[in-house]
Amino acid sequence: MKKVLIADDKATSRELVRTVLEKEGYSVVEAADGIEALENARSAEPDMIILDLQMPGLDGFSVLEELRKDERFHDTPIMALTASAMQGDRERALTIGFTGYVTKPIRLQVLRSEVERLLRLLR
Repeated sequence: MKKVLIADDKATSRELVRTVLEKEGYSVVEAADGIEALENARSAEPDMIILDLQMPGLDGFSVLEELRKDERFHDTPIMALTASAMQGDRERALTIGFTGYVTKPIRLQVLRSEVERLLRLLR
């Protein structure tokens, strides 16, 4: 069973993602902010990580930067999740090291497809 970490300061977003992923057969670990995301990633070593870009403490960009410094996460698919999608944000996120990008409000089929695509990269 693949393990996915969802880090988002909005409980409703975490709950939605968790529900969708658990129905697809994934194990889900949650974090409510950037610091907790780093701690949970290091302890759980998930197969994939989903990071909200705007979280208190450390934002998703900072969490990504810290995770990529750790060799355990060099090849881990890390998806950006954001409500404030401006033109060029997707390209910027992918350029700095995110491997996927999904906007809020979350469209369930888009989320499922992107998670499946990114986890296929591990095979």
